[in-house]
Amino acid sequence: MAGATMAESELCVRSSRELWTILLGRSALREPAQIEAELDRHRERLHQGLSYYKPTSSSSAAKVKANKDVAQPLKDFGLRISKLLGLDEQQSVQILQCYLQEDYRGTRNSLKAVLQDERQSQALLLKIADYYYEERVCLLRCVLLLLTYFQDERHPYRAEYSSCVNKLEKDLVSNYQSQFENLFKAEAPTWETHGNLMTERQVSRWFLQCLREQSLLLEILFLYYAYFEMGPSDLLSFTKMFKEQGFGLRQTNRHLVDKSMDALVDRIGYFSSLILVEGMDIDFLHKCALEDCTEQHQFYSTPDISKEMDQLLLTFGDIPHHGPVLLAWVLLRHTLKPDDSSPIIRRIGNTSLQLGVFEYLSTMLQGLGVSGNNCTASTAKMCIYGLLSFVITSFEEETLGSQQHLIDAACEVLSAPSLAELFWEMKPNMGLGMILDSAVGMFPHKTGPLLQLLTALLSNKSTVKKVYTFLDKMSFYTEVYKHKPNDIISKDDETLWRRQTPKLLYPLGLGQTNLRMPQGVFGQVVLAGEQGYVVRWDYSYSSWTLFTCEVEMLLHVVSTADVIAHCERVKPILDLVHKIISTDWTVSDCLLPLTSRIYMLLQRLTSVINPPVDVIASCVNCLIVLAARMPGKVWSSLHHTGFLPFASSPLTNMAQSISAEGMKAGNYGNLLVQIEQPRGEYSVTIAFLRLITTLVKGQLGSTQNKGLIPCVLLVLKEMLPTYHKWRYNAYGVRERIGCLILELVHAILNLSPEGEDQGSTPTLQSLCIYSLANTEAGQAVVNIMGVGVDTIDMVLAAQPSSGGSEGPGQILIQTVKLAFSVTNNVIRLKPPSDVVSPLEQALTQHGGHGNNLIAVLAKYIYHKHDPALPRLAIQLLKRLATVAPMSVYACLGSDASAIRDAFLTRLQSRTEDMRIKVMILEFLTVAVETQPGLIELFLNLEVKDGSEGSKEFLLGEWSCLQVVLDLIDSKQQGKYWCPPLLHRAALAFLLALWQDRRDSAISVLRTKEKFWENLTTPLFGTLPSPSDTTEPCVLETCAFVMKIIGLEIYYVVSGSLEQSLKDALQKFSSGRRYEYWSQYVKSLVCHISETEEEGIRSFSETQMLISAWRMLLILSTTHSDVMQLTEDSAKLKLFMDVLDGTKAALMVPMSVPCLRLGSMMATLLLILLKQWRSVVATAPDILSPLALILESVLQADQQLMERTKAKIFSALISVLQIQGLNGREISQLPQLLLCVCETVKDEALALIDSTRHMSPLGDVLEDKDSMETDVPRSLQKDQRDGVCVLALHLAKELCRVDEDGEHWVFVMRKVPVLPSVLSALELSLRSKQNLFFNEAVLHLLLTLARTPQGAAAVAGAGVIQSICLPLLSVYEVSPNGASQSFSRKSQDSPCWPGVYRLCMSLMESLLKTLRYNFINEALDFVGVHQERILQCLNAVRTVQSLVCLDEADHTVGFLLQLSSFCKEWQFHLPKLLRDVQVNLCYLCQTCTYLLHSKKMLHHYLQAKNGEALPPGPLPRSHRHPQTPSKEAAGGGEREEAEQKALLAVQCSLLKILSKTLASLQHFTPDCCQILLDQCMDLAEYKTLFVLSFTTPAFDPDVAPSFGTLLATINVALSMLGEMEKKKEPASLCVASLTSSEEIQALKSLLMFTMENCFYVLISQAVRCLKDPCILPRDKQRLKQELSSELSTLLSSLYRHFRRGSPSSPASSILPSTQTKPPTPGSKGSHEGQEPFIQLVQAFVRLVQR
Repeated sequence: MAGATMAESELCVRSSRELWTILLGRSALREPAQIEAELDRHRERLHQGLSYYKPTSSSSAAKVKANKDVAQPLKDFGLRISKLLGLDEQQSVQILQCYLQEDYRGTRNSLKAVLQDERQSQALLLKIADYYYEERVCLLRCVLLLLTYFQDERHPYRAEYSSCVNKLEKDLVSNYQSQFENLFKAEAPTWETHGNLMTERQVSRWFLQCLREQSLLLEILFLYYAYFEMGPSDLLSFTKMFKEQGFGLRQTNRHLVDKSMDALVDRIGYFSSLILVEGMDIDFLHKCALEDCTEQHQFYSTPDISKEMDQLLLTFGDIPHHGPVLLAWVLLRHTLKPDDSSPIIRRIGNTSLQLGVFEYLSTMLQGLGVSGNNCTASTAKMCIYGLLSFVITSFEEETLGSQQHLIDAACEVLSAPSLAELFWEMKPNMGLGMILDSAVGMFPHKTGPLLQLLTALLSNKSTVKKVYTFLDKMSFYTEVYKHKPNDIISKDDETLWRRQTPKLLYPLGLGQTNLRMPQGVFGQVVLAGEQGYVVRWDYSYSSWTLFTCEVEMLLHVVSTADVIAHCERVKPILDLVHKIISTDWTVSDCLLPLTSRIYMLLQRLTSVINPPVDVIASCVNCLIVLAARMPGKVWSSLHHTGFLPFASSPLTNMAQSISAEGMKAGNYGNLLVQIEQPRGEYSVTIAFLRLITTLVKGQLGSTQNKGLIPCVLLVLKEMLPTYHKWRYNAYGVRERIGCLILELVHAILNLSPEGEDQGSTPTLQSLCIYSLANTEAGQAVVNIMGVGVDTIDMVLAAQPSSGGSEGPGQILIQTVKLAFSVTNNVIRLKPPSDVVSPLEQALTQHGGHGNNLIAVLAKYIYHKHDPALPRLAIQLLKRLATVAPMSVYACLGSDASAIRDAFLTRLQSRTEDMRIKVMILEFLTVAVETQPGLIELFLNLEVKDGSEGSKEFLLGEWSCLQVVLDLIDSKQQGKYWCPPLLHRAALAFLLALWQDRRDSAISVLRTKEKFWENLTTPLFGTLPSPSDTTEPCVLETCAFVMKIIGLEIYYVVSGSLEQSLKDALQKFSSGRRYEYWSQYVKSLVCHISETEEEGIRSFSETQMLISAWRMLLILSTTHSDVMQLTEDSAKLKLFMDVLDGTKAALMVPMSVPCLRLGSMMATLLLILLKQWRSVVATAPDILSPLALILESVLQADQQLMERTKAKIFSALISVLQIQGLNGREISQLPQLLLCVCETVKDEALALIDSTRHMSPLGDVLEDKDSMETDVPRSLQKDQRDGVCVLALHLAKELCRVDEDGEHWVFVMRKVPVLPSVLSALELSLRSKQNLFFNEAVLHLLLTLARTPQGAAAVAGAGVIQSICLPLLSVYEVSPNGASQSFSRKSQDSPCWPGVYRLCMSLMESLLKTLRYNFINEALDFVGVHQERILQCLNAVRTVQSLVCLDEADHTVGFLLQLSSFCKEWQFHLPKLLRDVQVNLCYLCQTCTYLLHSKKMLHHYLQAKNGEALPPGPLPRSHRHPQTPSKEAAGGGEREEAEQKALLAVQCSLLKILSKTLASLQHFTPDCCQILLDQCMDLAEYKTLFVLSFTTPAFDPDVAPSFGTLLATINVALSMLGEMEKKKEPASLCVASLTSSEEIQALKSLLMFTMENCFYVLISQAVRCLKDPCILPRDKQRLKQELSSELSTLLSSLYRHFRRGSPSSPASSILPSTQTKPPTPGSKGSHEGQEPFIQLVQAFVRLVQR
């Protein structure tokens, strides 16, 4: 109902309070042009003043009734307002609308009920009356503000104010004068005229308002006449008017005046008096008198008016306010026409002196100075300065009454700025200079008057020099004698005395500072009489020496009765010193004799029985100024005075400190309790608090932590919890003390923690935090925050004027703001604990009726005077919402909606201070995550049921989303109500919604028209270059947008994305914005790297932008279709920018921020490398920059860079894998190798340390007395992506690239990398730790072992010592030789069996490369690990997992190499050799059987639960399929997976078989030799196969026989045949062998197997035939069997070769080492010409003979 009218009314009428806020510059309108527009728009209102508010009229009532735009209930209520206030009906409705917009504290929905309910509507009426009164006052304040500053050059809006004042000038005065008359003549309202709500209390409230308006109107008139001339007739009319009104004392309604209104009545009197004095233009009169042209003065030519004024003023004299007017008039008449009316003048003059005019002037100026506009007070002082100067010049000083009153008045006047300078520029015998002369005349007999005047004359550095010099060169010394002394010669008439002897002026001891008056000095006797003589000696001296003597005297008499008199002399000295050093510090050295004695003074004065409190306060005030410049010196000197609280025993822990055990309160503490609290005056306490705060803010906060603890503890324990209960004599002191205490605490909490040593003893900061969190001090702060917005508004309303900055209201606001800040800091800095502290309890407890603190904090949003107050309250709410486990929504209770409306009203207002809006949005951003109830309230989404029961959401009328959408609207950007900071805050809020997945809100936003377009606008702008960035928040704005887009793309299926978002992304891509942002981010990183100091300022914003950009790019690697980033050229540009940025950041190894950015960029670099391999492959040189980066990173702080190093190593590995060296980058290689090897060496050594440290940890429990205390720097962890492992892998890649190994050898010589690596390897294997490290090392060694140089280096470094024995720790050999020790883990995952396999490969590789140089080590190895080797060969029969087969493959490979050295083996390990031979034969049998019987193998694999299956495409059949079709599909998949697994196992078995046969070939006689050499020693070769021709059985008891070998050849042949035919259900599923190379390789392998098998068969057969031990019958059988079997096999082979077949051996798969002639196959041999076939044919012929 009210919502619509609200919006309209805001457009048409601006409230006076809002106008006042705008003119003060506290709103969003801060540009001069905007201020000017506001003034022009409201000039008529300012001109009319209070008459802008019209009385009631029937025509206006009729207009209201006829208005269709206003709801009826509002009209009716408007008429009630009109009746109560006597205000025009239309304006009443306007006032109601403004009130509802600005000050109404309910919701719009509750308004209806309020208006219908009589009691509630009456309360609302009275609130609106208060609002109306405030409006009237604000209107006058606006005019006052213009008049205050329209000629002030320093004010930013001076020109605008000035032009407005010039336009208003015409009849402003007559308007305001008539308003003033109306006000003081107005009849008080009654219930008959204004309705029954006009009770006595309301009438009193009305009258208070009436007085306040009178006072403001007079203030405006006074300021106006200070700048513009008043005509004589105007002066007369004002005089008559003020006389009639009795200068405020004869109000029409004076019966209503009560005590609380006295201050206002006095102000009316003061301004009445000042207006008349200002109207007489005394300054101009003085000027005329000096230049002797009095006829120019306006009153010279108006004798009639003068006469009338004479008569009028003769009737004056009964009110103190008359004094200045009479005095000014006397001056005027005396100067212009002295002869005309001298008796009248004398009479008037006497009257003014009887009224105590000078005393009155002091009182008046003090009264104006305390409360109110400083400009008004200083203008009044200027006015009175003119009056005083002229009075003293014109009349004899003696005739003007008491000198002290005159001096008091002069001092008040001189406190105005610039008057002191004016004084020193004048001639000394003019004006106030004459008072100074007379004060000098009595010095030093009376020190007070002169020092009081000089203190007032100090205003800036130039005046300090003048005062210092003035006192330094005194030429008279005045003394008073009761009787004439003896050592004097005098003239007869006693007017001139002369000293006969020299005299020390102070009775001080020898060697102390003193003044000595020499002999023969003349003295003028100024006064002589009964009382004695006043003598002025003609003696030159420095007063500063005299002051030092005075202080010394006070120290002497401190415990005698003279102390009080002396204190009176010393206090002005201390006050002067205080003012001098606080105005100009450079003079302080000259004042050292005085300032250094303050400490002693303090010590002596505070320890007497009845200490002089005011002098002590002056001492402490001086110390405050000294402490600001040299805290250390002041502290050490103060320490010895006993003034401050101290600890008698050293502080050890928090509990002792908090209990104040062993703390003494010092002289100050006693003074507080014994003197100040009983008296209710606290000057020393105020000074003490300022002193401690100054010391804390100086460096002492960090250095003298411990010493200050007792002082701070006294404040926290004895003052903060109780200060509000003390007795006070003066109003406002309590608030001031509270404010000072909180300032001290605030300063401590803002100390930087670096300076504090973190030990068990408490620091100042930790003490404060603990005390506030756990003691009554915290409760006191909570009570201050709980003052509430209403109390503050009441205090502000009670102030006579609100322009001042020092009123009680302002101090209260400052105190509450400090309490907010202190609480916020305590919660922020408090160490985390499980127990909720009393402070947190007090902050979050739920009180009834919404009186808990959270509700009080939220209601500060209603405060309008100081925008910082609601802002800090919201900041604290934000902190509490984050850390406290409570619901803010629940705490707000029934006020929640109203408070929400108030928050949103301020957020929507275009004139509201921007910082409050930002803080509200930040609070809501935090609430998204932590306050679900509250954020729902603010989102205010209404549910609309859509189709099919789905919910649809709509924005409610009071939804914060509407405001946020307005703020991100691209059309609003750059307008004054939407500055960049506010835009950023709005986007931060949206991002919070996306991050928290608030789907209801997101669904509403997404579908809003133009939402995505507006949101993405910032990404299409062009930012200034990083060096010119003025608004770093723009970077955050763009970062938030990127993050929102990223989250949307990530969470929403690409098909469901909004079309407008897709369009925006399309535009982003086609507009080359990817390239733009990439370039910008790069330049940003480069800028920060180059200008470290400047760059740090916007570091967090930069970091956020880089993080968001990184997120977008990472997303684009997986969602490139949606994000439209598909062009390779664009990707390459982006990739190179990331590389350059990373390089720029990481090339500054000393800067932590740069390294952080570099680390972020490195992550992105690595991800792009992995994802964009094809793009990177085409990139220019990447290795060089990466190598440079690596060098730089290795110099940076290691702990900080651990992750970054890993990323760079990883990137280098990827680049080498993708690009290789491409034959170019050889120059970079040595340096890179060197870096990597250095790292590997250091990391290996660190790993040794940590492994050693870790392994004994198991035994530490037993060994409690261990002396081991030095833990290594940081325990090195073994991680797959750790620096150490990656560095080893990189080293491996580099070795692979460096084929001839020349660089590698050079680096090896330079860096002892192998020894350290091997030591670490040995230790790791022994302790079975660091699995990843071990794997990486072995891979590196394997790579090295491939070249002769590398292998020699590895062997030379002692690889066998590092591996051979330690490797035993890695596996267990099961005693029964069973197979459970063979892991069934997946083949690829790192595991200890994998390490064992790698060791085996390494041995194989070294033996193969080094041959005889390594044979002994190889035999050692095989001897040590024989059990495992034999077990492994056996295990193939029982475990067909790929892992087990892999180990068998490695083992047989090693044995194959070793079999070449049969004789050495036979010599060293004969038994093992025999065991190996037997096992190999059995292995051959097993493999043949498994390859032959495919079904059996399949069954075995299934029986092992499919563990041989690769882990990838695991079947779905574990789940229960829902439909038969799915089941069928699942079955098919399962079958395919099983086929693949089967193929993998078959390939493995085939490899093992081929190597086994190749090994056996070395254990059987050489064919040629045994066929041709008749005298060969057969005993040297054992028989390997028994004479049997059955097919092999799967049974360990059946020995391998010739049948086994024949079966092997058969199996190989049939497999070859199947591969040729490509039958589908073949024993080998060829379909899954994709490439032809793989098929070709497999064929070669089969040929190789056959070839070796024939070889072994023939060799063994010949050996049998030649063996004399074998019976001839068996030999005959052998010949027959072999003849028939081999003939069959040969015919099959012929058939096979006719189809075309690969040659053998398959050297690409298995490089053969035999050098014997029977196996030199050559590709493309024709049928029958394959050498091994020819061999078989020859053998068959031999057998058949």
